[in-house]
Amino acid sequence: MRIPEDRLRRLELKVTGRLDGMLGGEHLGLLPGPGSELAEARAYQPGEDDVRHMDWSVTARTAVPHVRDVIADHELEAWALVDLSPSMDYGTAEYLKRDLAVAALAAVGFTATRLGDRVGAYLMTGPTLRRRPARAGRSRLYGLLREVESAPSEPGPLTLADAITALDRGQRRRGLRVVISDFLDASDWERPLRRMAARHQVLAVEIIDPRELELPATGMIEFADPETGAVQEFLLNARVAEDYQRAAAAQRAGNAAALRRAGAAHLVLRTDRDWVTDIARFALRRRRLGGRA
Repeated sequence: MRIPEDRLRRLELKVTGRLDGMLGGEHLGLLPGPGSELAEARAYQPGEDDVRHMDWSVTARTAVPHVRDVIADHELEAWALVDLSPSMDYGTAEYLKRDLAVAALAAVGFTATRLGDRVGAYLMTGPTLRRRPARAGRSRLYGLLREVESAPSEPGPLTLADAITALDRGQRRRGLRVVISDFLDASDWERPLRRMAARHQVLAVEIIDPRELELPATGMIEFADPETGAVQEFLLNARVAEDYQRAAAAQRAGNAAALRRAGAAHLVLRTDRDWVTDIARFALRRRRLGGRA
């Protein structure tokens, strides 16, 4: 299915118009980048600052840990890994999870292409991993967004860990890496993500539907696993619903902890929320933590 041109233009307007307006015209990107222009040194904040930004000369001179911020350069290339496995075609609120994957890629892509930078992508469709080379230009990004919207999703042996490893090994040039997924994959994706974050700036976009967090006690109900197609009947009473809610909360907390350990920035988008507002709040929070109000 081909996305109509006017729909893509509306999506672009949301990113370049509304998002820019919410960020107050300081559109340096969604993350403070590893640029070369140094800012002022300031006191190190445990738990908030990256120790890789430690200014050892100031620290030695003052006997107080200091970090030195860098003003973001825009990378020549940004690469995104987009999870298009069957669970991403789920949604019970305003959007499907795949819709938010398109929106997240658009937010990264339109920000980069406005500056003449190139955007490439790996599309994880289940059986295969499609690589789309980094290209500059609005029309190229439109084509990539259309493919993310319409690419078929099938169950397959490819795991999120496999896909992250392929992105890391395939693109060695230092830059921005964005992983867009619901992170429901049970593979050990933390390890390859940590390796990638050691060389690149990594943003993990976790996409959530509210029905994945809690279920109503509705009695007998059939559940279908979108990844395997298996169907099983459950008695969904109050106790089962409470157990499910606790397990879902633990799984999401585990994801957040794994992303934190890996050194990735973590943006959560929900199918029942305004994604533009959530992205703007995330960008502003990251800038404050980076010393740039």
